[in-house]
Amino acid sequence: MNKQRLEAFSDGVIAIIITIMVLEMKVPHGTDWLALRPLIPVVLSYALSFVFLGIYWCNHHHLFQAVRHVNGQVLWANLHLLFWLSLIPFVTSWMGENHFVAGPVAMYGVVMLLAGCAYFILTRVLLAVHGAESPLATALGSDYKGKVSLVLYAAAIPLAFLIPSLACGVYVLVAAIWLIPDRRIERVLAAPGNAGDHG
Repeated sequence: MNKQRLEAFSDGVIAIIITIMVLEMKVPHGTDWLALRPLIPVVLSYALSFVFLGIYWCNHHHLFQAVRHVNGQVLWANLHLLFWLSLIPFVTSWMGENHFVAGPVAMYGVVMLLAGCAYFILTRVLLAVHGAESPLATALGSDYKGKVSLVLYAAAIPLAFLIPSLACGVYVLVAAIWLIPDRRIERVLAAPGNAGDHG
């Protein structure tokens, strides 16, 4: 199967998710700067989720540059990822509106953990389609950052019930890890003989 429709659909869904998130931010009734103070947790949670969605979009884009074709399993694995990403506006709003209390902060971690697991599953399904010797397999390597992220999410969930602010700090740490540029796929695609794999 051709991968272009999958990429276009995924781009559209992520764009809609971001739109829903910003629409969840209610305009204050006051007209002075103090009226914005209650919105600070909402804006912070929105900013964190926006960064995470941006990371997923960038990684998804780079991943599929190394993909030559997809099958039905890939389509369902991709939909599985999009399902968990589509829940981000809900947990973002819940966490922000309740000023980062334990339950919403923990649930945010659950959704991010399951989204991370879904992305990992997507990469494994793609590897099964393309083989262990493919440019995709070379580009993904051991996926160290992905595995570390899952461990950090899993640790942050129970931590949220003890120190919610520290759990939020773990989420920020995960985002910071992924903001460090990762050129693996770009390097593999730039290697001689791989130029046609991303067409």
